Amino acid sequence: MTSAAPQSPLPPPARGLRGQIATLMVLAVPLIGSNLAQMAVGITDTVMLGWYDVTALAAVTLANSVYFLIFLVGSGFAWAVMPLVAEAAESGDEQQVRRVTRMALWLSLAYAAIFIPPLMISERMFLAMGQEADVSALAQDYLRINGFALVPALVVVVLKSLLSAVERAGIVLWATLAGAAVNAVANYALIFGNWGAPELGVRGAAIASLSVGVVQAALLALYAIRRLPQFDLFRRLWRPDWPVLGRVLRLGAPIGLTSFAEAGLFSASAIMVGWIGAVPLAAHGVAMLLTGAAFMLQVGLSQAATVRAGRALGRGDPAGLRSGARIAILMCLVFALASAALFLAAPELLIMGFLDRAEPAAPLVMAAGVTLLAVAALFQVVDGMQALALGLLRGIQDTAVPMVLASISYWGIGLPVGYLLGFPLGHGAPGVWFGLVVGLACAAVLLMARFWWLSARIPVTPVPPGGTAPPANARPLA
Repeated sequence: MTSAAPQSPLPPPARGLRGQIATLMVLAVPLIGSNLAQMAVGITDTVMLGWYDVTALAAVTLANSVYFLIFLVGSGFAWAVMPLVAEAAESGDEQQVRRVTRMALWLSLAYAAIFIPPLMISERMFLAMGQEADVSALAQDYLRINGFALVPALVVVVLKSLLSAVERAGIVLWATLAGAAVNAVANYALIFGNWGAPELGVRGAAIASLSVGVVQAALLALYAIRRLPQFDLFRRLWRPDWPVLGRVLRLGAPIGLTSFAEAGLFSASAIMVGWIGAVPLAAHGVAMLLTGAAFMLQVGLSQAATVRAGRALGRGDPAGLRSGARIAILMCLVFALASAALFLAAPELLIMGFLDRAEPAAPLVMAAGVTLLAVAALFQVVDGMQALALGLLRGIQDTAVPMVLASISYWGIGLPVGYLLGFPLGHGAPGVWFGLVVGLACAAVLLMARFWWLSARIPVTPVPPGGTAPPANARPLA
């Protein structure tokens, strides 16, 4: 007598163009919303600290520039959960879902334990970087509290990846919105000393940020325990699983380093624009914030594509993988063209909200910002495509080679072209941004080409009637 096939807890794959688009967007929309809500947290911090004190704003900006890069690298282990869990859940392997999540938590917590101590004594680092003494001291005060937020923040990303992979992304959005509300209330109370709270300035902002992570982690963990009992996620949390830990490490480390390379490209572009002057740098900051908001659409789509690709890999369905990729590319183009049209049609309206019209330099910043948004319209498609290609490749568990291809595109091509256009050829900030276009375009072409090449190598794994489903694949494709 043959054993029954393990049943996937996920809904069956959609068929037809409309069905596939609907399935993708049902997953992508909450992820897009949660990304935008998380971005709103940073904007709230910036606005409230700007109201409080310029030195405090400078200190927290400096501190977060370091914290964010550390967080990006560490979150790679958490993002590795998404394709691994999607694959395991699709083939009905509940034990593998638990093991992957547990080992990702282990790696994330170990990473946080390594990097929290240096943040406690970061004033020396900032002084060595040539920062002002009062700004450096305040930045350290902030990190001595917010450094501990690295623990709940990484736990949140692990749980977000898990819940997204089993297509429960709605709770991810609601938890992020709850965190944004907590952040706004706590900032208003603790930075300024409102409602009888002590006036703590940057330390109040740090407490607010730490509180956000704790609230989000608690909400997501409670949901996972109550609504996903079949995975029993936190049972034997202390028990090691070295093969799975190695797999999460090998998949996750390149994800974190790729994110670091991309963030570093944009940080380097800000530095180069800063060499030109304060007005171009201010315009760069506003334009980058607007393009960042548009990019959140593509990030959410990329994350949804990772899940869909992981599911296709889990059921051994290369035709479904390629069909889903084509749908994701179509939606990527729709998002990109919509963003580009908005940047070209109403740049002044978009920039206006970030400027004080009474400021003498405001017209100059506006003019520079309009030019940069016109360039940004050019890279909406290529930026979206390279993000989507990375998501698809993560879904089929290919991250090491994409890390190399992306890094070469960003740093070996994009940055030098931006410098050449911006300075020797004299095009200034728009030239630097054209370098971004070139680097992102190279990444998009190379990464998409690799995905289509690898997708043709995935073997079909049929499940005979009444037979046993194949176990979750234990190998990456490359």
